[in-house]
Amino acid sequence: MEKFQIQMLTTIEPARRSFIICLVILASLIHPGLLAGQENSRPPNIILIMADDLGYGDIGCFGNTEIKTPNLDQMAKEGVRFIDFHSNGAVCSPTRAALLTGRYQQRTGITGVITAKNHREVGLPLSEVTIAEALKKEGYTTGIFGKWHLGYAKAFNPVHQGFDEFIGFLSGNVDYHSHVDQAGFSDWWRGEEPFHQTGYSTDLISENAIDFIEKNRESPFFLYIAHEAPHSPYQNRASKADRKPGGAPGIDFPVFGSESDFSLMLKDMIEIMDETIGDLFKALQAFDLSKNTVVIFISDNGATTVGSNGNLRGFKSSLWEGGHRVPAIIHWPGFINAGWVSEETVLTMDLFPTIMEWAGVQYDYNLDGISIAQHLLQNNPLQARNLFWQHGKDYAVRSGKWKLLLADNENIKLFDVETDIEEQYDVAEKYPDIKQDLLDLLESWKNEVFK
Repeated sequence: MEKFQIQMLTTIEPARRSFIICLVILASLIHPGLLAGQENSRPPNIILIMADDLGYGDIGCFGNTEIKTPNLDQMAKEGVRFIDFHSNGAVCSPTRAALLTGRYQQRTGITGVITAKNHREVGLPLSEVTIAEALKKEGYTTGIFGKWHLGYAKAFNPVHQGFDEFIGFLSGNVDYHSHVDQAGFSDWWRGEEPFHQTGYSTDLISENAIDFIEKNRESPFFLYIAHEAPHSPYQNRASKADRKPGGAPGIDFPVFGSESDFSLMLKDMIEIMDETIGDLFKALQAFDLSKNTVVIFISDNGATTVGSNGNLRGFKSSLWEGGHRVPAIIHWPGFINAGWVSEETVLTMDLFPTIMEWAGVQYDYNLDGISIAQHLLQNNPLQARNLFWQHGKDYAVRSGKWKLLLADNENIKLFDVETDIEEQYDVAEKYPDIKQDLLDLLESWKNEVFK
C-alpha cells in the first residue's frame, strides 16, 4: 500500500477505517505481496533458471575459486543461498518432472533419463498438472527456453503442458553450435515445429528469454530458463561443431565433444552461463521489473567427474550427496532478506507450492512438495518430514540428520549427514533401530508412489 493511502486512512472515522483495514488484510491473503509493498498488488513475475549437471562446488558462492561467477555470487549476496537443497533425481528427466509437477517423479512414471535413442515416444503424462498450467489459469503468460527432456513426441511438447511459448531442444543435450542431439537428429524447435537459429545454445537461450520478458513485461509471467550448460558436449563459444545430422554417437562425432581439455571447457561454459544471467538482471532493471520478480537458480543434479561437488561424495547418477545436493539461490529484493543462508532441507518439488503461494494461487492439487514461502519471507522453520530418492535399483531416505542408502536392494549404509556431510562413516551397525525405521519408511513410500 502506498504512503499516501495509509495517510488517508487516518482521516477516516474509526469504524470505517477498521472495515477498510480488514478488507486490505483479506486482500493480502489472496495476494500475499499486497501488505509487503507489491506495486498495484500485481502478483510477482517468476523466473526459474535450471543449470544442467552443475555441481555443489562449481560456482564461486559455493566455494569455487577457479570458476568466476560474479553474477550468481551477486545474486546470492542479495538473496538467499541454500546449503541443503537437493534435486529430486540424480539425473535430468526425473528432476524436471518433479519440478514441473510438485510431486515425486515416481508418480509420473519418469524415473530415469528419457533418451534420444530409446525413448522417443515416452513423456510426461498430459494428465499431470504442471506449474505452467496452474499459473496460466491465473493469468500468467508462460514460456520455456532451452532444455525440455520430458518427451520427444509432439503430444508431449511444452506447448501442450501449459507453456505459451517454447524455443529450445527436446533431448538431453545438443551440440552447442549445430544443435544436433545425441542420436544425430537436428533438435531445435519453436513450439512443435523445427526452428533454425544460428548461435551458441547458451546465448540463444538467454536471448530468447530476454525477448520473452520484453514482450510480456506489462503482465505477470512465468519464465523457465532451462540451460544446457554445463552438460556435455564440452564446448565453448570458440569450439567447432562436432555433431551433424545423421551422425552416429561415438563414431561420426564424440559424445563429449572433440576438445582435449574438458575441465577448461566446463569452466568457460559455466562462466558464459553466468554472463547471460547478468544480462537477464540488466534486462529486468531496464524494464523496471527488478522489484516484482522472483529469480530462482538451481541445478538438476550433481556434477559429473568433470565438474566439482565440493567435499561431497559421489557424482551425477549416484545417491551419494554429490549426486543430488546442488547449489540453489533465490533472489527477490525487498521481500527476501539479503545475504542469508538457509540450512533447511529443500527439494526441487518444493518450488511448485512455493510459487503458488507467492502468486496468491489457491489450489487443490495433490502435491508432495511443501511451500517454503514463509521460511523465505519470515525465516520460519520448515515442518519435519521424511524425504526419498531413487535411481535405478538404488534408494535413499532422509529423516532429520539421518540418511540411509540402500544399494541394489541389499547393501545398506547409514550416515549422520549433519556431522558427516562427506558420508565417510557408516553407522548402520551402531544404530540398528534407526536403520530399521528408515527401511520401513522407505518400503511404505515405495508402496505408495510405485502404483
